[in-house]
Amino acid sequence: MGDRLAWFEDGSRRPATKNLVKGDRVYGERLVYLDGEEYRLWNPYRSKLSAALLKGLKQMPIREGTKVLYLGASTGTTVSHVSDLVGDEGIVFAVEVSPRVMREFIERVAKKRGNVVPILEDARKPLEYPSVFTKVDVVYCDVAQADQTEIAIENSKVYLRRHGYLMLIVKARSIDVTKKPSFIFEREVEKLKRSGFEIIQIVSLEPYDKDHALILARRQ
Repeated sequence: MGDRLAWFEDGSRRPATKNLVKGDRVYGERLVYLDGEEYRLWNPYRSKLSAALLKGLKQMPIREGTKVLYLGASTGTTVSHVSDLVGDEGIVFAVEVSPRVMREFIERVAKKRGNVVPILEDARKPLEYPSVFTKVDVVYCDVAQADQTEIAIENSKVYLRRHGYLMLIVKARSIDVTKKPSFIFEREVEKLKRSGFEIIQIVSLEPYDKDHALILARRQ
């Protein structure tokens, strides 16, 4: 999965990312050293992408040099690890709708990392992003909205290159609290298929995140 992602053994096997800003902690995570390099332990209870890795994500399309459109940046916990993974040759366009959260995100993450571009916009309006100047290799979507899959699809239509990857966090309870999560996951998969995506893997994020799954898909 690339040398910017490593696995640390300390009683249990845990993922870690090579720290792009040496000595810096974003959310109080532990720094560890492997083969003379500094890595940040990646907490699966704080990051759904870390949880997906621990739950058996078979393919990680985010690697050194990757261009990522990240929807739902929040305060930047996962974005910071994605920034580590893409390195100096990659870029992360990070979209967040809340001005208050964006201020914290800039202080914690974007100010210190030259490969992160903060975008204060509504993910439902992808044509209004001022700073995305290129097609991306990966769209990562983690927004707690009932139309989260549609948001991911519309952003992919605008920015995702052909054969690029979509990593969609499906939050079943944000979509419909009356339906079983398994039914919700299947329904969202069908939406992606109808929109021209090949489904590669569906990863349940239990026990780290209840009623959540990560869908990895590739644009055809």
